Amino acid sequence: MDRSIRELMNHLGLPRIIIILFFISICIMAVFLGLPTDMLTNQVLVRIGMNGVLVLAMVPAILSGTGPNFGLPLGVICGLLGTLISIEMNLTGFPGFFAAIIISIPFAVIVGWVYGLLLNKVKGSEMMIATYTGFSVVFLMSIGWIIMPFKSPEMVWPIGKGLRVTISLGERFAEVLNKLWHIDAIIPGFGELKIPTGLLVFFFILCTIVWLFLRSKSGLALKTAGDNPKFAIASGINVDNNRIIGTVLSTVLGAIGIIVYTQSYGFIQLYQAPLMVAFPAVAAILIGGASAQKAHVSHVILGVFLFQGLLTIALPVASSIMSEGNISEALRMIVQNGIILYALTKVIGGE
Repeated sequence: MDRSIRELMNHLGLPRIIIILFFISICIMAVFLGLPTDMLTNQVLVRIGMNGVLVLAMVPAILSGTGPNFGLPLGVICGLLGTLISIEMNLTGFPGFFAAIIISIPFAVIVGWVYGLLLNKVKGSEMMIATYTGFSVVFLMSIGWIIMPFKSPEMVWPIGKGLRVTISLGERFAEVLNKLWHIDAIIPGFGELKIPTGLLVFFFILCTIVWLFLRSKSGLALKTAGDNPKFAIASGINVDNNRIIGTVLSTVLGAIGIIVYTQSYGFIQLYQAPLMVAFPAVAAILIGGASAQKAHVSHVILGVFLFQGLLTIALPVASSIMSEGNISEALRMIVQNGIILYALTKVIGGE
């Protein structure tokens, strides 16, 4: 028994065990403080589905050897563009949702290919270059959202030019996945459990697709190119091409991820909203057990659960303990950025 416990601890790692124990402790505190555990559980389930695909986008980038994709805003912008075109075409419901995905994929493939070429030119500095590239494109598109010729009154300002900062999806495809096969059950002693089945199923389907791809011939070549480039070259594998493939896949998943996020959130946010989107996603997968060189789908599922669970439950617990004043936003920033700081130290350490 002691040996199995030691093996489990070695597999998870001490930092991850500490985070899991901290998460369990705040869950227990939430119960003792009388917080609505059913509502908090429902929020955690929704947040897992909302953010899961964005975290999943890190896997092909890490395995291809380019490291955590801090250039995720590139894929996010492609997804936002596909969503805007879907609205412009006056599509609603599932047709509008899937049209946004289908339209965004070609943009993401092209952007990911160009981005992959750039990363091949800056080997060894991918994370720094990716961060600056993502920031630069976000601010460049802040101009693009003003000059693009969209005409839908739902999106453009009533006076002047350009798209609105926030665009509602309420009349389009807001929560189409959340409401699909939605389960609403009353559990005695717990409360009302609401499971966004469609949202979670969509996330797990994409996880399964990535898992199957990584076990295909192309996926094994991609992992070999990222894990040991010299061995890959000796085996006849084109390392640069596989780095581009990983970047393209990451960008495509980022585009799909933001569409899933916005349909659950109910709004599109443009201009500077995508600026910091990569940091929580990177933090989540690293907390789940990934490193700058290794990542698995299981790391995505565990990481998004821990990260979103901590953000969702820790803030009400802290607010209940320190009730003086409105400190929810300050606590949110402390918790989120503290977790991201830990994750970034993991990247630098390469553990």
